[in-house]
Amino acid sequence: MYQNGYEQYKMQSVNTMTRGEMLLLLYDELVKRITRAEIALEDKDYDLFEKSVERSKEIVQYLNRTLNMEYKISYELRRMYEFFLYEIGRLQIGRNKAVVQELKPLIIELRDAFREADKKAAI
Repeated sequence: MYQNGYEQYKMQSVNTMTRGEMLLLLYDELVKRITRAEIALEDKDYDLFEKSVERSKEIVQYLNRTLNMEYKISYELRRMYEFFLYEIGRLQIGRNKAVVQELKPLIIELRDAFREADKKAAI
């Protein structure tokens, strides 16, 4: 009973979000998954590491697929997303914490830029 109410609440929340809020939610989830992969790597929890990296890859692929190529900035974002996918692939194959430490700040910086743009668009 409670589960059904929670699912309805989640669906309503998602359906009432602005595009900017949805984008920020995706970036927050990406940062969370990359962080989770980093911690799992430290803990040698390779199952959680693989799941976290795979979900990170899926998020970036979704962001890449949903770009509106009518805007010039989309070409730059596509290059950035392709770089993220390359780095995530390196992370998955090499299980190298240094890759996370290089990638995570870039993702956070891009998320923060979108957050600022969303704030300015709301004014």
